[in-house]
Amino acid sequence: MIKKTGKLILLSAGISVLSACGDGPASAPRAEQVISGSEKEDASFAVFPVNRDTLPQLSSWPKKANPNPTGWLDRVRGPSSPQIQSGDVLDLSIWDNGDSSLLAQAGQKVVELKSIRVSPEGEVFLPYVDRVYIANMSPDRARATIQDKFSAIIPSAQVQLRHEAGRQNSVDLISGVQKPGAVVMPDRDFTVLSLIAQGGGISKDLTNPQIRLMRGSKLYGISAKRLMKSPSLDTTLRGGDKVYVENDERYFLSLGATNKQAQIPFTDDKLNALDAASLAGGLKDTRANPGGVLILRDYDAKHVRSDGTGPSKDRIVFAIDLTTADGLFSAGEFLIEDRDVVMVTESSLVNNSVAVRMAYDLLGIGTRVRDLSN
Repeated sequence: MIKKTGKLILLSAGISVLSACGDGPASAPRAEQVISGSEKEDASFAVFPVNRDTLPQLSSWPKKANPNPTGWLDRVRGPSSPQIQSGDVLDLSIWDNGDSSLLAQAGQKVVELKSIRVSPEGEVFLPYVDRVYIANMSPDRARATIQDKFSAIIPSAQVQLRHEAGRQNSVDLISGVQKPGAVVMPDRDFTVLSLIAQGGGISKDLTNPQIRLMRGSKLYGISAKRLMKSPSLDTTLRGGDKVYVENDERYFLSLGATNKQAQIPFTDDKLNALDAASLAGGLKDTRANPGGVLILRDYDAKHVRSDGTGPSKDRIVFAIDLTTADGLFSAGEFLIEDRDVVMVTESSLVNNSVAVRMAYDLLGIGTRVRDLSN
């Protein structure tokens, strides 16, 4: 009986000593460890709780720079027929039923003029009629224009025209689709989504795919989800445009007592704190402190404010308590930004259980406390 009592005394003493140390082995820091020192005037960071009272203020703060290209072009409906541009190639068949002809030999009724390239000035050179401007015309209008020119010298002439699109009547579908490549525009009302569909659709392995449009020296960007929900944003393409699809460049870091500690890409245009916790695999049941979920964010120094209209320091810790209804609702409204750190802290109860296990090991006690009382 004395031996058992002695073991209990030693066990109690060991637990007290280890618990007093406070910082036992852990897979994540405790909330008080992370925010320690924030109350000091010269602290390099500030802590803000996220709740119903603070959300309006926090939501109005300046946003971090988005690494994705921004800005997009509204749809402007174009002609439903192709237009001839510089670099296009024409084949002409000129019919002449007259007894004598400037173009045809005796007994010949048709003259073929092959591979006539439209000049950079938008003109084609034709025998006997010199240069004819046909740029920006539909093939039907160009045919009528050429026939009018020939009719002035050959009244019975009739013209047939075949049009082959050149570089300025095609666009490039670069990557992020099943079948990339150069695509000839069937008309001047050819849109971004029509081009992607012609390329076999967006690759399935992309996360929150982002569509990029290169036009001249400018780069435009929009998410595929937003584009497909807004027909007015299905931009009409121009010859020479380049389109590609890529992953969303944004991500956040999941650390601490979560089931997935990793760099996690954004799966939607907007992610809130609850979305982030879900993407991180949820909180560890046995270790996490749901009352101490922290979002760490770096701000640009130019966004720092002293009047509450922006962060008071360039390093901010947002604290969320998921053990209350207000905290859960607020987490669902608090938006995660690019390269945020989502830290789920560890419960202080975990250290106590660790202390108990260490005490067992140190004292060589392999049985449970209830067995010692027997």
